[in-house]
Amino acid sequence: MKPETLRAEMPGLAETAYLNTGAAGPSPRRVVEASERALERFEYESPAEGMYDEAFATFDEARAAAADHVGADHDDVALTESTTDGVGRLVAAMDWQPGDVVVHTDLEHPAGTFPCERVRRLDGIEVRVAETEGGRIDREAYAEAVADARLVVFSSLTWTHGTRLPVAELVEVAHDAGARVLVDAVQSVGQGPVEFPAWGADAVAAAGHKWLMGPWGAGFLYVAPDFASELTPPVVGYRGVADADDGDYTLRPDARRFEVGTGAVGPAAGLTEAIGVVEELGYDSITARVERLTDRLKAGLDPDSLRSPREYESGLVSFTVDDPETTVERLADAGVRIRSIPVEDTVRVSVHVFNTAEDVDRLLDAL
Repeated sequence: MKPETLRAEMPGLAETAYLNTGAAGPSPRRVVEASERALERFEYESPAEGMYDEAFATFDEARAAAADHVGADHDDVALTESTTDGVGRLVAAMDWQPGDVVVHTDLEHPAGTFPCERVRRLDGIEVRVAETEGGRIDREAYAEAVADARLVVFSSLTWTHGTRLPVAELVEVAHDAGARVLVDAVQSVGQGPVEFPAWGADAVAAAGHKWLMGPWGAGFLYVAPDFASELTPPVVGYRGVADADDGDYTLRPDARRFEVGTGAVGPAAGLTEAIGVVEELGYDSITARVERLTDRLKAGLDPDSLRSPREYESGLVSFTVDDPETTVERLADAGVRIRSIPVEDTVRVSVHVFNTAEDVDRLLDAL
């Protein structure tokens, strides 16, 4: 599939320069239609054939597609609703003791910070923030911060600056200190190839509704086998249970213990199709196009306004403006969608493979 073919399948782009995929990406028709077909088949046909069998087959297919896409074994991935859902389930499943330490960076999305704050309030743990500068982590400061941590949480690609963090290196430092590592990878998956196990992290959370261009409600959580066996999910359902007898049960030995019960088949089917779209496009095509377009955007901006690196790292480009909220509203009125972010005087543009040079120029003209 060529990027032009993909764009033609996205009715939402007909009159809008959509440059906000880092928040949520629009889906092409074939993804929406796959979700619709799955729901119609489930509700109209499966009552005669077995509704649970149909649902489980859809879930199994989505789990396999997500796992294959990130280089993981199928049983090491659990389906969730979102990145926030996955991070929250993982953090809540740990056996926290008063005095335990959790470290996250000062660039984390609330998906990563709220679950940490929750266990701080409920379990009396310490939450420590590793400071960054310009979207980068100081290795020495990071090593000091994680020295006595039990869990370290950080993003593979910062949502504020679009910088790529050295995930494997940061994981190794945390492991040397005896800490487990949870990575938020939602801004990476769909932008470029990633292999979760190769990072060495103990868990990685992601979702399909951003750069994978899938539907809302389709997330996935990778958990390394040795870590999964230590975790007790706060909610237990039949999909997470290996066997049960007279009310007693045994959790599945792998990441699937985090799956609960009755889920939505539409988002799961849409995730499978969305991953197929990305793989059909190919990451060589995706990254080459995004790099060209972000270079075009950065060349048209005041270089002193850039918060993102001048050299290409991702499709996220942040820069300063005098009044972010007013700027976002004014651009929306001009048919250009971007967003503000909680960094002083900053807005963020997300450039994906379906975008065009005309989208970028429309933004620059409106600015």
